Amino acid sequence: MIAIIDYDMGNLRSVSKALEKVGAKAVVTRDPRVIRDAARVVLPGVGAFRDCMKNLTDYGLVEPIMRHIEAGKPFLGICLGLQLLFEEGTEFGAHKGLGVIKGRVVRFPAGRGEYKVPHIGWNGVSTKRDSPLLAGIPEGTYFYFVHSYYAAPADASVALTTTDYGVEFTSAISRDNVFACQFHPEKSQKAGLRVLKNFSEL
Repeated sequence: MIAIIDYDMGNLRSVSKALEKVGAKAVVTRDPRVIRDAARVVLPGVGAFRDCMKNLTDYGLVEPIMRHIEAGKPFLGICLGLQLLFEEGTEFGAHKGLGVIKGRVVRFPAGRGEYKVPHIGWNGVSTKRDSPLLAGIPEGTYFYFVHSYYAAPADASVALTTTDYGVEFTSAISRDNVFACQFHPEKSQKAGLRVLKNFSEL
C-alpha cells in the first residue's frame, strides 16, 4: 500500500487517481501509524516551503516520514515534496526543511526575458544516471512543471535528472530509497504515469 501524505498542501486527489490508474493501491492519510506501516510513501506539495513545513510539524508528520525513510522503504517526493527533503528553503526568509538531503532551495533569478518566473509548462529532462524510477523513460522526455524555486544539492551526485530553464537545475533526485521529482508526474500524461508505476513497483 502507498500512503499519500495529507497535510493540506498538495493536489492529493490527482496523485491518488494517477496511482490508481497504474494499478497501485493508495490511501490519502495523515495518520502517523498508517504512514509508518505503508510499504511506500508519497509526499506531494503545492504552496510555500515555510507553510508546508509548519503543517507537517503541526500534524505530527515529520517523525513518521523520517522513520519510513530510515527504515529503507521507498519514498517519493513530488514538487514541493522534493524541496522539503532539503536542509533549507529560502522563500519568505530562511526556513528549515527535513534535512534528508544536504542543500538549499533557491529562487529562479528574475529578469531573464523569455524565462518567466514561475516556471510553468512542459520541459525536457536530461538523465544523469540509471534509476529504476526512470525505467522506460527516454532521454529528453518532457514533463510538466509549476514552480518558482528549485533545489540546489550540496552533492551533485544525488541529481537524477536536470532541466534547462535559463539555468540548469536539478529536476529529480535519488539517494538509496529516497526519490523525488520537481515535475508533476500526475500531470505529465504517459511519461508521468510510467514514473508512478515504476515507483509503485520498487
